[in-house]
Amino acid sequence: MHEAISITLIPSDHTWLWVILGISVVGLVYSIYLMLDILKADTGTKKMREIALAIQEGANAYMNRQFKTVIFLVILLAAGLYVLVPEGIEPEIRIGRSLAFLLGCFFSALTGFTGMSMAVRGNVRVAAAARTSLKDSLTLAFRTGTIPGMVVVGLGLLGATAIFMIYEGKAPEVLLGFGFGGCLLALFMRVGGGIFTKAADVGADLVGKLEKNIPEDDPRNAATIADNVGDNVGDCAGMAADIFESYEVTLVAAMILGAASFGAVGVLFPLLVRAIGVITSIIGTWMVRSKSETEYAMRPIQRGFIWSSVLSVIGFAIVAWKYIPARYLVDHPMDTVGDAQSIAWKFFFATLFGIILAVIISQLTEHYTSTERAPVKGIAKATQAGPATTILEGFAVGLESTVWAVFVIVASVFASMLIFDTPEQALYGIALCGMGMLTCTGVIVAEDSFGPVADNANGIGEMAGLPKSARKIMDQLDAVGNSTKAITKGFAIASAVLAAVSLFGSYAEIIFARSGLHINLDVGDPRVFIGLLIGGAIPFLFSSMMIRAVSRSAFRVVAEVRRQFKEIKGIMSGKGKPEYAKVVDICTQDSLKELIGPGLLAVLTPIIIGFVFKAEALGGFLAGIILTGQLMAVMLSNAGGAWDNAKKSIEDGLYGGKGSSSHEASVIGDTVGDPFKDTAGPALNPLIKVMNLVALLIAPLLVTQGNLTPDLDRAGWVGIGIAVLVVAGAVYYSKREGD
Repeated sequence: MHEAISITLIPSDHTWLWVILGISVVGLVYSIYLMLDILKADTGTKKMREIALAIQEGANAYMNRQFKTVIFLVILLAAGLYVLVPEGIEPEIRIGRSLAFLLGCFFSALTGFTGMSMAVRGNVRVAAAARTSLKDSLTLAFRTGTIPGMVVVGLGLLGATAIFMIYEGKAPEVLLGFGFGGCLLALFMRVGGGIFTKAADVGADLVGKLEKNIPEDDPRNAATIADNVGDNVGDCAGMAADIFESYEVTLVAAMILGAASFGAVGVLFPLLVRAIGVITSIIGTWMVRSKSETEYAMRPIQRGFIWSSVLSVIGFAIVAWKYIPARYLVDHPMDTVGDAQSIAWKFFFATLFGIILAVIISQLTEHYTSTERAPVKGIAKATQAGPATTILEGFAVGLESTVWAVFVIVASVFASMLIFDTPEQALYGIALCGMGMLTCTGVIVAEDSFGPVADNANGIGEMAGLPKSARKIMDQLDAVGNSTKAITKGFAIASAVLAAVSLFGSYAEIIFARSGLHINLDVGDPRVFIGLLIGGAIPFLFSSMMIRAVSRSAFRVVAEVRRQFKEIKGIMSGKGKPEYAKVVDICTQDSLKELIGPGLLAVLTPIIIGFVFKAEALGGFLAGIILTGQLMAVMLSNAGGAWDNAKKSIEDGLYGGKGSSSHEASVIGDTVGDPFKDTAGPALNPLIKVMNLVALLIAPLLVTQGNLTPDLDRAGWVGIGIAVLVVAGAVYYSKREGD
């Protein structure tokens, strides 16, 4: 790995790389076109604009302070990537990897900021369109979400292709920095945004719905604006950055494994797959239009995804049939045409399995979170007996859903094993499966961002007092948005696991390239077992930190909202105006306080394990975190989504409707589920990949030629001691009592 991988590019390869680069630019141009088109739309009444402006100002203020909070750590890590490398690495690779890390951070931040920025501008336009047309409001909402989707695919493909064109055989080293930067910023944005949005949401619900018996987005609730701000900084910005790093990391892993197993063709095929995805995402998102004013809003979104998926499969087949065999034979002249064709179709089927996996995961997630399916109906029924049975039933639903998600992923991995001849090639097949799953990333991100845009539009409509006809349209869009958000969380989790498995394979490749020895991950080895146990425990510790942070901040929000109801005269009658900015400030301060600790845990824990317990233990650590991280993420996300939709079912009139004892129980279940599905669960995705990428980056430092367990010197032990103290301090800080 620390020798340049032998990749020989021919003139036609350079032509294809320029074509791929051009396609990435087309994706970015399409996003700009949509941006300009949306900004021309009507923004509604003066009251609507005032509410939207308050949401914009809160979201922008939070994002700016978030970036200022993490910038020092980002610069420090960029310097560390330059300094902490094994001997023999050329200065150009050191510089390139550090710059690529900064580029990955910047691209991840830009995708998140774009998602947030367009969501807080599109929401009021969607609300305005809902006054006259379901078709127009749906189109505006989905195209608003499409903008960050196309930025994700455009920037992701642009960055990886440019790095490969510059460094060629040395590109995998540099691409690790690019992927690490994208993952780290996504982790920060997921953690910070998740804490903000759920602290505001839980605080608003506990006081507004339970104590004052007022609607969710009632303007008399001081936490309402903060809740709407949180939807954007948590769901739009956080998910856009999360999917960007999944998109990027699967590509990086596929290029590393492809170069090792198949040479140039193994690197070029993933890039071509991504280019196909950009084109089909443009087509798929453009197809999302209602056929009539009465068509259910989910149908056009499903059509767009189907169009994108089918066209992607056709594109894969054309590349496998026309391009791969001839290109493979250039580097493998001793093989037959039949061998080359066999390899090509193996590539095709691996990516096809990814598309199939995407469809199955979406159906599985919908089954456990949809209001029309048995799991959510069971939770709604349990509310009749009170909050305890509501929570127990929802928790059981989340636990069960993890089993089937694992089986689906296992089937994908097993299929790759059957297709390819060697374990190394099978790992490449897993990476291609992950790439196939995220081929329609532009549509996936659009579906996710559609949710908070519709939710915000509904909130603006309620606060601005729009007529019932408009509210009915926005209610439908909001309900569909809840489903699309849940489905995209399923995509993000499954893609995280496939990416992590691919990175795990890359870790073994790097260890072998550096030491000449195959790493032995026998659980009978005490070091491997120690790593496995610690890795398995980390997602639980991380989730605890996230949920406790939401609880602390929500406590402060509840106290502030209660204070305002008590001290500001005339709020309930509508004569007094709540101090929205104070709640926004509480959520901002608290989320930024919690931002750095989880990041330090993610970066430093693999370093401590690797240098103290050696390379085998770090391999066990990665296996442990992949397994329990995936299980925890699915459980938390699906349980939270199911509780949320059970509450919505009751608010629609089931079991007594709003104000009933069942409604009160469902709101309590939803507030428990909020930090599950929108904070801890989603944040586990980038955590898994950050830790895997840190392991990849430090792997060469853990071994020497012919030796897997070199000893640390005194300075090394001092550094490890400091790292242990920093992690311990971060955990201790997360356990402090709230104000």
